[in-house]
Amino acid sequence: MFRRDFLAGAQFVVTLALAAALTTAVGLLPSHAAESLPDLAPMPETKPGNPAMIALGRYFFFDYRLSGDRSLSCASCHDPRKGWGDAQALSTGYSSMEYFRNTPTVVNARHRRRFMWDGRLDGADAGTLVRDMITETHFMNMDSRLMQERLKQIPEYEALWKQWRNDDINGMRVYNVIGEFIRTLETTNAPFDRFVRGDAAAISEEAKAGYALFKGKARCVSCHDGPLGADGKLHNTGVPEHPDVLRNPLRTITMLRHYATSGMPNYMRARVDVGAYAITKDRRDTGKFNTAQLRDLKYTAPYMHNGVFRTLNEVIDFYDRGGGAGSELKPLGLDAGEKRALREFLLTLSGDPVIVKDPGQPEFAVRTFGRN
Repeated sequence: MFRRDFLAGAQFVVTLALAAALTTAVGLLPSHAAESLPDLAPMPETKPGNPAMIALGRYFFFDYRLSGDRSLSCASCHDPRKGWGDAQALSTGYSSMEYFRNTPTVVNARHRRRFMWDGRLDGADAGTLVRDMITETHFMNMDSRLMQERLKQIPEYEALWKQWRNDDINGMRVYNVIGEFIRTLETTNAPFDRFVRGDAAAISEEAKAGYALFKGKARCVSCHDGPLGADGKLHNTGVPEHPDVLRNPLRTITMLRHYATSGMPNYMRARVDVGAYAITKDRRDTGKFNTAQLRDLKYTAPYMHNGVFRTLNEVIDFYDRGGGAGSELKPLGLDAGEKRALREFLLTLSGDPVIVKDPGQPEFAVRTFGRN
């Protein structure tokens, strides 16, 4: 018995020694050995889309006639002058309606793995995203059949359509056309991209220290990786509720209606934004939201799914505390200098402003009888 226990103890000591040696060796490995770990990446090279679709999609994106009462365009909430969002904490919905979440930017939509804060749409399908925005009652409240008949009354649109395909303007293809335009909106000339491609002077020394924190002590890269700084997954970080969602009955009604149309059980009892749970009906998804991209943060305040944080400093403080109630995160223990360095780095992920001018709205014209 003694001999067996002694041998087992000796084996345990040897195992500990090997583990310690391995840990030391890993710390001394060259940098290429860590390539399997998550990291940020530069914006990828992309192929241009169909030019005729893009040209037409640009018109449609700015046209107010794509909303039910002709009061809103896609650009009303995704304004090029406001980082392709609306700069509000909680967005404004269709006439007389208020929404319960923040308007995310559509820049870099072609690289998203999921769309919507609750992650309910496939990032590869921009056309369906556009369809939901245009047809949902609380967004633009448009019927696809009415939309296509309106657009057929505009000769310039019919002519542009014929440059793309030889048939009549029709609903789902309109959404795909707008989606093709949205896919052209991308971050360009970001200092971080120049840095990782070899320009060591593209970012400051403080930003380089922030990048090390991002990958190390701050653990940001655990969820914010790849070219967008977003893992395409759903996470619960305990973001506090925006008080106006329940204080403003119009926002409460919109939230509960969304739950009802999603088939969420007992939706009338909800008094918080349950996130992905309304879609999946899995209690484990309560409070989980799609990871926000870090690109173009310079232009997209306020932050989080409900715009509850006005500044990037507030966001960093929130994550430093380990998030809020129910968060899957842990406190970071960053000091003031580390927070400044992290903020300096995050700003290097923003590129030049993405500017697209409103091309104007061609006028309606009477169609020839018998050719409608």
